[in-house]
Amino acid sequence: MKFREAFGIEKGDVIALIGAGGKTSLMVGIGYELAELGWRVLATSTMPMSADQIELMPTALSINSAPDTVSAALNESRFVFLHGETQKNQALGVKPGLVTLIPDLVDSDVLVIEADSAHNLPLKAPRDGEPIIPNGVSLVILVTSFAAVGLPLDDRHVYNAQAMIQVCGFPEGMPIKPSWIAQVVRDEHLGMQGVPPQARTVAFFNQTPMTPFNRRRARAVAKIALRHSTLQAVALGEVRGHEPVREVQRTIGAVVLAAGASKRMGEPKLLLPWLNKRTIIEHTVEQLIRLKVDPIVVVTGHYSDVIRQALERWEVQFTQNRAFKTAELGGSLRAGLNALPANASAALIVLGDQPNIPPKVIQQILMAYAEQQRDIILPQFDGRTGYPALIARRHWPELLAMKDDSAFERWLAAHAADALRVPVDTDAIFRSVDTPQDYRDAKARAGIK
Repeated sequence: MKFREAFGIEKGDVIALIGAGGKTSLMVGIGYELAELGWRVLATSTMPMSADQIELMPTALSINSAPDTVSAALNESRFVFLHGETQKNQALGVKPGLVTLIPDLVDSDVLVIEADSAHNLPLKAPRDGEPIIPNGVSLVILVTSFAAVGLPLDDRHVYNAQAMIQVCGFPEGMPIKPSWIAQVVRDEHLGMQGVPPQARTVAFFNQTPMTPFNRRRARAVAKIALRHSTLQAVALGEVRGHEPVREVQRTIGAVVLAAGASKRMGEPKLLLPWLNKRTIIEHTVEQLIRLKVDPIVVVTGHYSDVIRQALERWEVQFTQNRAFKTAELGGSLRAGLNALPANASAALIVLGDQPNIPPKVIQQILMAYAEQQRDIILPQFDGRTGYPALIARRHWPELLAMKDDSAFERWLAAHAADALRVPVDTDAIFRSVDTPQDYRDAKARAGIK
Protein backbone atom coordinates (compact mmCIF):
# COMPACT_ATOMS: atom_id res chain seq x y z
CA MET A 1 0.00 0.00 0.00
CA LYS A 2 1.28 3.47 -0.87
CA PHE A 3 1.47 6.44 1.49
CA ARG A 4 -1.21 8.49 -0.27
CA GLU A 5 -3.79 5.75 0.16
CA ALA A 6 -2.71 4.77 3.68
CA PHE A 7 -2.78 8.31 5.09
CA GLY A 8 -5.64 9.63 2.97
CA ILE A 9 -3.50 12.41 1.47
CA GLU A 10 -5.47 14.81 -0.72
CA LYS A 11 -4.45 17.66 -2.97
CA GLY A 12 -4.41 20.85 -0.92
CA ASP A 13 -3.24 19.12 2.26
CA VAL A 14 -0.70 20.72 4.56
CA ILE A 15 0.93 17.76 6.34
CA ALA A 16 2.93 17.90 9.57
CA LEU A 17 5.20 14.98 10.54
CA ILE A 18 5.83 14.66 14.28
CA GLY A 19 7.22 12.05 16.67
CA ALA A 20 10.33 9.92 16.21
CA GLY A 21 11.76 7.03 14.26
CA GLY A 22 11.72 7.97 10.59
CA LYS A 23 10.14 11.39 9.94
CA THR A 24 12.72 12.54 7.40
CA SER A 25 12.61 9.23 5.55
CA LEU A 26 8.82 9.43 5.54
CA MET A 27 8.93 12.99 4.16
CA VAL A 28 11.23 11.84 1.37
CA GLY A 29 9.08 8.79 0.66
CA ILE A 30 5.84 10.79 0.49
CA GLY A 31 7.50 13.45 -1.66
CA TYR A 32 8.87 11.05 -4.26
CA GLU A 33 5.66 9.01 -4.36
CA LEU A 34 3.43 12.02 -4.97
CA ALA A 35 5.90 13.52 -7.47
CA GLU A 36 5.76 10.29 -9.48
CA LEU A 37 2.00 10.75 -9.63
CA GLY A 38 2.55 14.18 -11.18
CA TRP A 39 1.82 16.20 -8.03
CA ARG A 40 3.74 19.38 -7.27
CA VAL A 41 5.23 18.68 -3.81
CA LEU A 42 6.77 21.24 -1.51
CA ALA A 43 8.50 20.22 1.72
CA THR A 44 10.11 22.11 4.57
CA SER A 45 11.03 21.79 8.24
CA THR A 46 10.46 23.88 11.32
CA MET A 47 13.40 22.03 12.89
CA PRO A 48 17.13 22.15 11.99
CA MET A 49 18.21 19.59 9.37
CA SER A 50 21.67 18.29 8.56
CA ALA A 51 23.26 18.63 5.16
CA ASP A 52 23.08 14.84 4.75
CA GLN A 53 19.31 14.94 5.23
CA ILE A 54 18.86 17.79 2.78
CA GLU A 55 20.86 15.88 0.15
CA LEU A 56 18.08 13.27 0.14
CA MET A 57 15.81 15.79 -1.57
CA PRO A 58 15.81 16.04 -5.39
CA THR A 59 15.91 19.85 -5.21
CA ALA A 60 16.62 22.09 -2.22
CA LEU A 61 16.23 25.86 -2.17
CA SER A 62 16.35 28.59 0.43
CA ILE A 63 13.03 29.66 1.94
CA ASN A 64 13.96 33.14 0.73
CA SER A 65 13.99 32.07 -2.93
CA ALA A 66 11.65 33.98 -5.22
CA PRO A 67 8.30 32.25 -5.79
CA ASP A 68 8.98 32.10 -9.54
CA THR A 69 12.25 30.27 -8.85
CA VAL A 70 10.49 27.73 -6.63
CA SER A 71 7.72 27.26 -9.20
CA ALA A 72 10.26 26.66 -11.96
CA ALA A 73 12.02 24.07 -9.77
CA LEU A 74 8.68 22.33 -9.22
CA ASN A 75 8.17 22.24 -12.98
CA GLU A 76 11.55 20.54 -13.27
CA SER A 77 11.57 17.99 -10.43
CA ARG A 78 8.01 18.03 -8.99
CA PHE A 79 9.48 17.81 -5.45
CA VAL A 80 11.26 20.77 -3.83
CA PHE A 81 12.52 21.19 -0.26
CA LEU A 82 12.68 24.71 1.21
CA HIS A 83 15.20 25.16 4.02
CA GLY A 84 16.14 27.91 6.45
CA GLU A 85 19.44 29.73 6.81
CA THR A 86 22.47 27.45 6.45
CA GLN A 87 25.08 27.34 9.20
CA LYS A 88 28.11 25.05 9.10
CA ASN A 89 26.76 21.57 8.33
CA GLN A 90 23.05 22.17 8.79
CA ALA A 91 20.11 24.36 7.85
CA LEU A 92 18.03 26.08 10.48
CA GLY A 93 14.33 25.40 10.76
CA VAL A 94 11.89 27.66 8.93
CA LYS A 95 9.81 29.88 11.20
CA PRO A 96 6.15 28.76 11.40
CA GLY A 97 4.94 32.15 10.20
CA LEU A 98 6.89 31.76 6.96
CA VAL A 99 5.66 28.20 6.50
CA THR A 100 2.04 29.32 6.54
CA LEU A 101 2.75 31.69 3.61
CA ILE A 102 4.20 29.01 1.32
CA PRO A 103 0.92 27.63 -0.13
CA ASP A 104 -0.22 31.16 -1.02
CA LEU A 105 3.05 32.08 -2.76
CA VAL A 106 3.81 28.93 -4.76
CA ASP A 107 1.44 26.85 -6.89
CA SER A 108 1.90 23.45 -5.25
CA ASP A 109 -0.46 20.51 -4.67
CA VAL A 110 0.71 19.58 -1.18
CA LEU A 111 3.05 20.85 1.53
CA VAL A 112 4.89 18.40 3.81
CA ILE A 113 6.47 19.76 7.01
CA GLU A 114 8.85 18.02 9.37
CA ALA A 115 7.64 19.64 12.58
CA ASP A 116 9.53 17.74 15.26
CA SER A 117 12.98 16.48 16.23
CA ALA A 118 14.02 13.35 18.14
CA HIS A 119 17.82 13.13 17.66
CA ASN A 120 17.45 9.94 15.60
CA LEU A 121 15.84 8.05 18.49
CA PRO A 122 12.92 5.65 17.86
CA LEU A 123 10.41 6.93 20.43
CA LYS A 124 9.65 10.39 21.74
CA ALA A 125 7.82 12.35 24.40
CA PRO A 126 7.87 16.06 23.46
CA ARG A 127 9.39 18.71 25.67
CA ASP A 128 7.81 22.11 26.28
CA GLY A 129 7.34 23.96 23.00
CA GLU A 130 7.45 20.79 20.90
CA PRO A 131 6.40 19.96 18.28
CA ILE A 132 6.43 23.16 16.19
CA ILE A 133 3.31 22.79 14.05
CA PRO A 134 2.39 25.82 11.92
CA ASN A 135 -1.17 27.08 11.56
CA GLY A 136 -3.23 25.67 8.74
CA VAL A 137 -2.06 22.05 9.01
CA SER A 138 -4.80 19.69 7.77
CA LEU A 139 -3.11 16.32 8.37
CA VAL A 140 -0.77 15.27 11.19
CA ILE A 141 1.20 12.03 10.88
CA LEU A 142 2.60 10.87 14.22
CA VAL A 143 5.63 8.66 13.59
CA THR A 144 7.13 6.13 15.97
CA SER A 145 9.36 3.13 15.44
CA PHE A 146 8.58 -0.38 16.59
CA ALA A 147 12.34 -0.81 16.90
CA ALA A 148 11.94 0.80 20.33
CA VAL A 149 10.44 -2.43 21.69
CA GLY A 150 12.90 -4.09 24.04
CA LEU A 151 15.20 -1.07 24.40
CA PRO A 152 15.81 0.30 27.92
CA LEU A 153 13.55 3.18 28.87
CA ASP A 154 16.19 5.84 29.43
CA ASP A 155 17.37 9.04 27.80
CA ARG A 156 20.08 7.24 25.87
CA HIS A 157 17.56 5.20 23.91
CA VAL A 158 14.39 7.33 24.06
CA TYR A 159 13.84 11.05 23.61
CA ASN A 160 12.65 12.56 26.92
CA ALA A 161 12.15 9.24 28.69
CA GLN A 162 11.50 11.01 31.98
CA ALA A 163 8.20 12.41 30.67
CA MET A 164 6.98 8.88 29.89
CA ILE A 165 8.05 7.71 33.32
CA GLN A 166 6.25 10.59 35.05
CA VAL A 167 3.05 10.58 32.98
CA CYS A 168 2.58 6.84 32.48
CA GLY A 169 4.40 5.38 35.47
CA PHE A 170 6.71 3.18 33.39
CA PRO A 171 9.72 1.87 35.36
CA GLU A 172 12.95 3.58 34.35
CA GLY A 173 15.52 1.41 32.62
CA MET A 174 13.14 -1.48 31.98
CA PRO A 175 12.75 -2.89 28.43
CA ILE A 176 10.05 -1.02 26.52
CA LYS A 177 6.89 -3.08 26.05
CA PRO A 178 4.76 -2.83 22.89
CA SER A 179 1.75 -1.58 24.87
CA TRP A 180 3.86 1.33 26.17
CA ILE A 181 4.16 2.63 22.62
CA ALA A 182 0.39 2.77 22.33
CA GLN A 183 0.10 4.67 25.60
CA VAL A 184 2.71 7.22 24.55
CA VAL A 185 1.19 7.70 21.09
CA ARG A 186 -2.36 8.32 22.26
CA ASP A 187 -1.61 10.42 25.35
CA GLU A 188 -2.59 14.09 24.99
CA HIS A 189 0.49 15.19 26.97
CA LEU A 190 2.89 12.94 25.07
CA GLY A 191 2.39 11.79 21.48
CA MET A 192 -0.67 13.95 20.82
CA GLN A 193 0.74 17.10 22.43
CA GLY A 194 0.29 20.18 20.26
CA VAL A 195 -1.80 18.47 17.58
CA PRO A 196 -4.35 20.97 16.20
CA PRO A 197 -7.88 19.79 17.01
CA GLN A 198 -9.11 20.51 13.48
CA ALA A 199 -6.44 18.36 11.79
CA ARG A 200 -6.93 14.77 10.70
CA THR A 201 -4.49 12.69 12.74
CA VAL A 202 -2.97 9.31 11.90
CA ALA A 203 -0.02 7.37 13.31
CA PHE A 204 2.67 5.43 11.47
CA PHE A 205 4.43 2.54 13.21
CA ASN A 206 7.67 2.45 11.26
CA GLN A 207 10.02 -0.55 11.25
CA THR A 208 7.15 -2.91 12.08
CA PRO A 209 8.43 -6.50 11.81
CA MET A 210 6.32 -8.40 9.30
CA THR A 211 6.72 -11.86 10.79
CA PRO A 212 3.27 -13.23 11.74
CA PHE A 213 3.80 -12.97 15.50
CA ASN A 214 5.21 -9.45 15.44
CA ARG A 215 2.63 -8.23 12.97
CA ARG A 216 -0.18 -9.49 15.22
CA ARG A 217 1.51 -7.79 18.15
CA ALA A 218 1.82 -4.49 16.28
CA ARG A 219 -1.82 -4.77 15.22
CA ALA A 220 -2.88 -5.17 18.86
CA VAL A 221 -0.81 -2.11 19.83
CA ALA A 222 -2.45 -0.13 17.02
CA LYS A 223 -5.91 -1.01 18.32
CA ILE A 224 -4.95 0.21 21.80
CA ALA A 225 -3.67 3.47 20.35
CA LEU A 226 -6.91 3.96 18.41
CA ARG A 227 -8.82 4.28 21.65
CA HIS A 228 -7.77 7.92 21.58
CA SER A 229 -10.81 9.86 20.43
CA THR A 230 -9.03 11.89 17.73
CA LEU A 231 -6.60 9.37 16.25
CA GLN A 232 -8.19 8.15 13.02
CA ALA A 233 -5.83 5.41 11.86
CA VAL A 234 -2.57 3.59 12.56
CA ALA A 235 -0.47 2.42 9.61
CA LEU A 236 1.99 -0.46 10.01
CA GLY A 237 5.00 -0.80 7.76
CA GLU A 238 8.58 0.05 6.88
CA VAL A 239 9.16 3.43 5.29
CA ARG A 240 12.09 2.16 3.23
CA GLY A 241 10.43 -1.08 2.20
CA HIS A 242 9.18 -1.96 -1.28
CA GLU A 243 5.63 -1.83 0.09
CA PRO A 244 6.02 0.87 2.76
CA VAL A 245 2.61 0.33 4.38
CA ARG A 246 1.40 -3.23 4.88
CA GLU A 247 -1.90 -2.48 6.59
CA VAL A 248 -3.87 0.34 8.19
CA GLN A 249 -5.81 -0.26 11.37
CA ARG A 250 -8.84 1.96 11.91
CA THR A 251 -11.67 2.06 14.42
CA ILE A 252 -14.43 -0.25 13.16
CA GLY A 253 -17.65 -0.34 15.10
CA ALA A 254 -20.02 -3.29 14.99
CA VAL A 255 -23.74 -2.68 14.61
CA VAL A 256 -25.55 -5.79 15.83
CA LEU A 257 -29.14 -5.86 14.57
CA ALA A 258 -31.29 -7.31 17.35
CA ALA A 259 -34.63 -5.53 16.98
CA GLY A 260 -36.59 -8.27 15.23
CA ALA A 261 -40.02 -9.49 16.26
CA SER A 262 -39.25 -13.22 15.74
CA LYS A 263 -42.72 -13.63 14.24
CA ARG A 264 -42.12 -17.08 12.78
CA MET A 265 -40.44 -18.35 15.95
CA GLY A 266 -43.20 -17.38 18.37
CA GLU A 267 -40.59 -16.36 20.98
CA PRO A 268 -37.46 -14.16 21.13
CA LYS A 269 -35.14 -16.14 18.86
CA LEU A 270 -32.03 -14.27 19.99
CA LEU A 271 -32.54 -15.64 23.51
CA LEU A 272 -32.66 -19.28 22.43
CA PRO A 273 -29.94 -21.49 23.96
CA TRP A 274 -26.66 -21.89 22.11
CA LEU A 275 -23.12 -23.06 22.91
CA ASN A 276 -21.63 -23.00 26.42
CA LYS A 277 -24.91 -22.01 28.06
CA ARG A 278 -24.97 -18.82 26.02
CA THR A 279 -27.96 -17.48 24.16
CA ILE A 280 -27.70 -16.78 20.42
CA ILE A 281 -27.22 -13.04 20.96
CA GLU A 282 -24.60 -13.62 23.68
CA HIS A 283 -22.69 -15.94 21.37
CA THR A 284 -22.79 -13.38 18.55
CA VAL A 285 -21.50 -10.60 20.78
CA GLU A 286 -18.84 -12.82 22.35
CA GLN A 287 -17.30 -13.56 18.94
CA LEU A 288 -16.96 -9.84 18.24
CA ILE A 289 -15.40 -9.18 21.65
CA ARG A 290 -12.87 -11.99 21.17
CA LEU A 291 -11.83 -10.38 17.89
CA LYS A 292 -11.29 -7.04 19.66
CA VAL A 293 -14.04 -5.28 17.71
CA ASP A 294 -14.76 -2.08 19.61
CA PRO A 295 -17.21 -0.45 20.00
CA ILE A 296 -20.12 -2.86 19.68
CA VAL A 297 -23.57 -1.29 19.40
CA VAL A 298 -26.56 -3.61 19.88
CA VAL A 299 -29.71 -2.20 18.31
CA THR A 300 -32.87 -3.34 20.12
CA GLY A 301 -36.57 -2.98 19.34
CA HIS A 302 -38.92 -5.87 20.08
CA TYR A 303 -37.99 -7.61 23.35
CA SER A 304 -35.65 -4.73 24.17
CA ASP A 305 -35.65 -5.22 27.94
CA VAL A 306 -34.91 -8.94 27.92
CA ILE A 307 -32.14 -8.60 25.33
CA ARG A 308 -30.49 -5.85 27.34
CA GLN A 309 -30.76 -8.02 30.44
CA ALA A 310 -29.18 -10.99 28.64
CA LEU A 311 -26.19 -8.84 27.62
CA GLU A 312 -25.78 -6.82 30.80
CA ARG A 313 -22.44 -8.41 31.68
CA TRP A 314 -20.95 -7.89 28.23
CA GLU A 315 -19.06 -4.74 27.17
CA VAL A 316 -21.53 -3.44 24.64
CA GLN A 317 -23.55 -0.30 24.05
CA PHE A 318 -27.28 -0.27 23.40
CA THR A 319 -29.44 1.90 21.24
CA GLN A 320 -33.14 1.64 20.49
CA ASN A 321 -34.71 1.45 17.06
CA ARG A 322 -37.70 3.61 17.87
CA ALA A 323 -39.27 2.75 14.52
CA PHE A 324 -38.96 -1.01 15.08
CA LYS A 325 -42.66 -1.62 14.43
CA THR A 326 -42.61 -0.08 10.95
CA ALA A 327 -38.96 -0.04 9.84
CA GLU A 328 -37.12 -2.97 11.34
CA LEU A 329 -33.94 -3.14 9.23
CA GLY A 330 -33.85 0.45 7.99
CA GLY A 331 -34.59 1.91 11.40
CA SER A 332 -32.03 -0.33 13.08
CA LEU A 333 -29.32 0.69 10.60
CA ARG A 334 -30.01 4.36 11.23
CA ALA A 335 -30.02 3.91 15.00
CA GLY A 336 -26.81 1.85 14.99
CA LEU A 337 -24.83 4.17 12.71
CA ASN A 338 -25.90 7.22 14.69
CA ALA A 339 -24.69 5.55 17.89
CA LEU A 340 -21.15 4.91 16.63
CA PRO A 341 -18.42 7.38 17.72
CA ALA A 342 -17.07 10.09 15.45
CA ASN A 343 -13.72 8.32 15.00
CA ALA A 344 -15.30 5.10 13.63
CA SER A 345 -14.15 4.79 10.03
CA ALA A 346 -16.47 1.91 9.13
CA ALA A 347 -19.38 -0.13 10.44
CA LEU A 348 -19.54 -3.91 10.51
CA ILE A 349 -23.23 -4.74 10.04
CA VAL A 350 -23.91 -7.97 11.96
CA LEU A 351 -27.18 -9.88 12.03
CA GLY A 352 -27.93 -11.04 15.55
CA ASP A 353 -29.52 -14.29 14.34
CA GLN A 354 -26.54 -15.81 12.49
CA PRO A 355 -24.80 -17.78 15.25
CA ASN A 356 -22.98 -20.10 12.82
CA ILE A 357 -20.75 -17.31 11.48
CA PRO A 358 -17.22 -18.47 12.42
CA PRO A 359 -14.81 -15.87 13.86
CA LYS A 360 -12.40 -16.38 10.97
CA VAL A 361 -15.00 -14.96 8.55
CA ILE A 362 -15.20 -11.77 10.58
CA GLN A 363 -11.40 -11.67 10.78
CA GLN A 364 -11.13 -12.07 7.00
CA ILE A 365 -13.41 -9.06 6.51
CA LEU A 366 -11.47 -6.93 9.02
CA MET A 367 -8.12 -7.83 7.48
CA ALA A 368 -9.39 -7.11 3.97
CA TYR A 369 -10.30 -3.62 5.13
CA ALA A 370 -6.93 -3.12 6.84
CA GLU A 371 -4.90 -4.29 3.85
CA GLN A 372 -6.96 -3.00 0.92
CA GLN A 373 -8.99 -0.09 2.32
CA ARG A 374 -12.05 -0.72 0.16
CA ASP A 375 -15.27 1.06 1.16
CA ILE A 376 -17.62 -1.92 0.94
CA ILE A 377 -16.54 -5.44 1.89
CA LEU A 378 -18.84 -8.46 1.66
CA PRO A 379 -18.21 -12.15 2.37
CA GLN A 380 -18.97 -14.43 -0.56
CA PHE A 381 -19.68 -18.15 -0.79
CA ASP A 382 -20.58 -20.03 -3.97
CA GLY A 383 -21.18 -16.78 -5.84
CA ARG A 384 -23.54 -15.32 -3.24
CA THR A 385 -22.80 -12.56 -0.74
CA GLY A 386 -24.08 -12.28 2.80
CA TYR A 387 -23.32 -10.86 6.25
CA PRO A 388 -21.48 -9.41 8.09
CA ALA A 389 -21.11 -6.46 5.70
CA LEU A 390 -18.53 -3.73 6.23
CA ILE A 391 -19.46 -0.23 5.08
CA ALA A 392 -17.05 2.74 5.28
CA ARG A 393 -18.23 5.99 6.81
CA ARG A 394 -18.37 7.95 3.57
CA HIS A 395 -21.43 5.88 2.56
CA TRP A 396 -23.30 6.35 5.83
CA PRO A 397 -25.25 9.45 4.71
CA GLU A 398 -26.84 7.33 1.98
CA LEU A 399 -27.75 4.62 4.48
CA LEU A 400 -29.12 7.12 6.98
CA ALA A 401 -31.41 8.53 4.29
CA MET A 402 -33.08 5.16 3.64
CA LYS A 403 -36.76 4.96 4.55
CA ASP A 404 -37.81 1.35 3.95
CA ASP A 405 -36.40 -2.04 4.90
CA SER A 406 -35.67 -3.18 1.34
CA ALA A 407 -33.60 -0.09 0.55
CA PHE A 408 -30.38 -1.51 2.03
CA GLU A 409 -30.44 -4.60 -0.17
CA ARG A 410 -31.13 -2.38 -3.20
CA TRP A 411 -28.23 -0.16 -2.17
CA LEU A 412 -25.88 -3.14 -1.91
CA ALA A 413 -26.98 -4.34 -5.35
CA ALA A 414 -26.40 -0.89 -6.82
CA HIS A 415 -22.85 -0.84 -5.38
CA ALA A 416 -22.01 -4.42 -6.32
CA ALA A 417 -19.27 -3.32 -8.72
CA ASP A 418 -17.58 -1.25 -6.00
CA ALA A 419 -17.63 -3.95 -3.32
CA LEU A 420 -14.69 -6.15 -2.44
CA ARG A 421 -15.97 -9.71 -2.20
CA VAL A 422 -14.01 -11.85 0.25
CA PRO A 423 -14.24 -15.59 -0.47
CA VAL A 424 -15.21 -17.62 2.61
CA ASP A 425 -15.71 -21.34 3.14
CA THR A 426 -19.18 -21.36 4.74
CA ASP A 427 -22.75 -20.68 3.69
CA ALA A 428 -23.49 -19.41 7.22
CA ILE A 429 -23.13 -15.88 5.82
CA PHE A 430 -26.63 -16.09 4.34
CA ARG A 431 -28.29 -18.43 6.85
CA SER A 432 -30.41 -16.80 9.57
CA VAL A 433 -32.52 -18.34 12.31
CA ASP A 434 -36.02 -17.33 11.20
CA THR A 435 -38.04 -20.52 11.86
CA PRO A 436 -37.94 -23.45 14.30
CA GLN A 437 -36.49 -25.59 11.48
CA ASP A 438 -33.75 -23.00 10.89
CA TYR A 439 -32.89 -23.24 14.58
CA ARG A 440 -32.70 -27.03 14.49
CA ASP A 441 -30.55 -26.93 11.35
CA ALA A 442 -28.24 -24.31 12.84
CA LYS A 443 -27.74 -26.37 16.00
CA ALA A 444 -27.00 -29.44 13.92
CA ARG A 445 -24.31 -27.55 11.96
CA ALA A 446 -22.77 -26.35 15.23
CA GLY A 447 -22.87 -29.84 16.74
CA ILE A 448 -25.35 -28.81 19.43
CA LYS A 449 -27.74 -31.51 20.59
